[in-house]
Amino acid sequence: MAVLLPDTDVSRRELVRHEGRPAELFLHTLADLPGFFDRDRLLRRGTLLFLYGEGVPLLDPHGDLAHARTRAGEILAAGPPPLSPPERERARYVLTCFMDDLIDTAPTTRSDRYEQLSLADFTLRAASDLLTAHHGAWTGIGRWLPRRLLSADPALGDALLAGHLKVAEHGDTAELTAAARQVLDLVGGPLREGYVQRRAPGGQGAYEEARGKAGA
Repeated sequence: MAVLLPDTDVSRRELVRHEGRPAELFLHTLADLPGFFDRDRLLRRGTLLFLYGEGVPLLDPHGDLAHARTRAGEILAAGPPPLSPPERERARYVLTCFMDDLIDTAPTTRSDRYEQLSLADFTLRAASDLLTAHHGAWTGIGRWLPRRLLSADPALGDALLAGHLKVAEHGDTAELTAAARQVLDLVGGPLREGYVQRRAPGGQGAYEEARGKAGA
């Protein structure tokens, strides 16, 4: 539930229990709300934007909610910002890394199976983010990931989700890796040798961040 607050209050998130059920409250001051909308847009997930833009209004005594809903709807209709060339190249590289690792992991032991399932999860998420960005659509996390994915690309989105399920149920990575390769082909193909990411001193490198092997 989203709640608009006067500017004398403080924006925050609260978890409460009402009539035995947990409830999550997103509380925002009127002054802070535009900044939260901007952050949501840059994250490309639009969590608050969808909450305000498509949620069911309960009370709006001063018309502030109506204004917020209108603004959220405008941002949602415009879509998330396109990936910059460096962001797109990095997304290609990260998905390639996860896909390659998934292909190379054979579930011969319980530990290998754990790794395979983890890699399948990250492959799905990386592919989903890249595919939705390719279509100029919003991405999501948790329960919203499959919903946003299927909305952006019903055919390829379903192939990714079905491939992920195949890994979970049978340990078969072929369908998921094939679907991930299709996503990569839409944006220039897999990216391996020759990729360079510039970073500031002390930052974490793309290779370590993508493959979880810092210090290896």
